Amino acid sequence: MIVDAILKINPNAQVVVRGKDINTCEIEWHNGTTPISKADIEAQFTAVEFDTAMEDLRAKRNKLLADTDHYALSDKTLSDDMRTYRQSLRDITNGLTTVADVEAVVFPTKP
Repeated sequence: MIVDAILKINPNAQVVVRGKDINTCEIEWHNGTTPISKADIEAQFTAVEFDTAMEDLRAKRNKLLADTDHYALSDKTLSDDMRTYRQSLRDITNGLTTVADVEAVVFPTKP
């Protein structure tokens, strides 16, 4: 998570982190990367956790959509229930702003 937080601040950072605890880890900055304070890195942890939760949610959602793609082929008529289900899946990430929001998501039931 420390490297992800650093890359959120500076996507081009070249860094090696030894340890998982921000208070005790050793950070080596390479190739002229400007060091970032541990406090600034730690301030990004919530955003990194949210990004990870959203990635996991999108992966599950995308699999559920892929599992029903064959219903949406041009040579098939998509039922209203299936159309609603697929739209609900696409909309599932709307309005989520915290990890708690993501964890509270209830996936629609496939018709």
